[in-house]
Amino acid sequence: MPAPATPATCRDCDARPGEGAIICPACGSRRILRHAELFALAIAHVDCDAFYASVEKRENPDLLARPVIVGGGRRGVVSAACYVARLSGVRSAMPMFKALKLCPDAVVIRPNMSKYAAVARQVRRAMEALTPLVLPLSIDEAVMDLSGTEALHGAPPAVMLARFARGIERDLGITVSVGLASNRLLAKIAADRDKPRGFAVIGRAEAAGLLSGEPVTLLPGIGPAAARALERAGLTRLGQLGALSPAEALRRLGSHGPALARMARGEDDRPVDPERETKSISAETTFASDLAARAALERALWPLCEKLALRLKEKELAAAGVVLKLKTADFALRTRAARLSAPTRVADTLFAAVRPLLAREADGGTAFRLIGIGAQPLAPIAEADRGDLADPDAPRRARMQDAMDRLRSRFGKAVIGKGRAWRPGDAGRPAGAPQPARADEEEEEEED
Repeated sequence: MPAPATPATCRDCDARPGEGAIICPACGSRRILRHAELFALAIAHVDCDAFYASVEKRENPDLLARPVIVGGGRRGVVSAACYVARLSGVRSAMPMFKALKLCPDAVVIRPNMSKYAAVARQVRRAMEALTPLVLPLSIDEAVMDLSGTEALHGAPPAVMLARFARGIERDLGITVSVGLASNRLLAKIAADRDKPRGFAVIGRAEAAGLLSGEPVTLLPGIGPAAARALERAGLTRLGQLGALSPAEALRRLGSHGPALARMARGEDDRPVDPERETKSISAETTFASDLAARAALERALWPLCEKLALRLKEKELAAAGVVLKLKTADFALRTRAARLSAPTRVADTLFAAVRPLLAREADGGTAFRLIGIGAQPLAPIAEADRGDLADPDAPRRARMQDAMDRLRSRFGKAVIGKGRAWRPGDAGRPAGAPQPARADEEEEEEED
């Protein structure tokens, strides 16, 4: 009896090509998915391809064939690089001066987070039409669990994901890459294997063998420092790491060792939980030139407090503590934290809490290239700014901020502001008012 045909589907028309077909008989496409477990897998990782740059190219077709870098000025970093720019070696998070040296002909565009967020919401809605189990990981990627959806959609997850990818490309003008597997880890690895506009599958049966020859840095969370520590332990490949017994992994690598060994074998039992708790929210900015004066640093910090307060409100959360982030001119990172006496989502209160942390670092002799503020730990917004004997004015400050937010939502951000945000030359502002530091780039909030 002949062996059963390997399951297959055409990514461009949903046809089921026969065994060995390399061209779809229905539409002529060569994008045929074929895998023994194709119709038995339901965990998908979806990653938008060069998201920010793709949105910019969508809005300006003249840029389609040109290298595009989304990021700040020469002092900032690359937020996104299109695949044309990547051919020159440009990568996300690379310093802009280095990126422009590699690709001097690149078109540089400042990030427009509100525009990217609007497109991201459209992508998210398309995901949620497939399954309610959607876990966003960042603005441009998410993991989905499509278990049990075949009866609803009349097609297995692999087919529905191919339709989803076509719909995003057709309706939104950007592309996505999809990884399909039995768990979140393998789905993430699969999504990274076939970019851009890709669709890769990793089955249960092949996972350990497929991963064994890969470097340990393939695992999420294994950066250069962790890789060096594993190398000192004689572990450079996932096969070596995965061969460790739980006891040996614990002895050689500490408390995280057994979990790392399981991941090296492709094992991952994390659920796709849309209710995953947000651990922190932050806002930061990179300066056009280094700043050392405390007053200048405070002027740069204030708008970040306002931005953080708005993000907390949007997510219905409050800050139970604040974290100050500073990066020196020679790229050394400093973080300082303080707990609050009561949770808040008011910019004034956040600024008052982080200001003493800055005062201890801003000695006038140290120059900084970046400043940021984070909210960690977080608390429910219902616990914010209730007021007590120590701070009876907290509810009044919250009401004032709500009123300012309503005015800005209706008339724009410039309609009202605090005196500490005034700049010389602005209409109606004192000529002697301090001018805040100008920034190359304001980065999106970081969520863990």
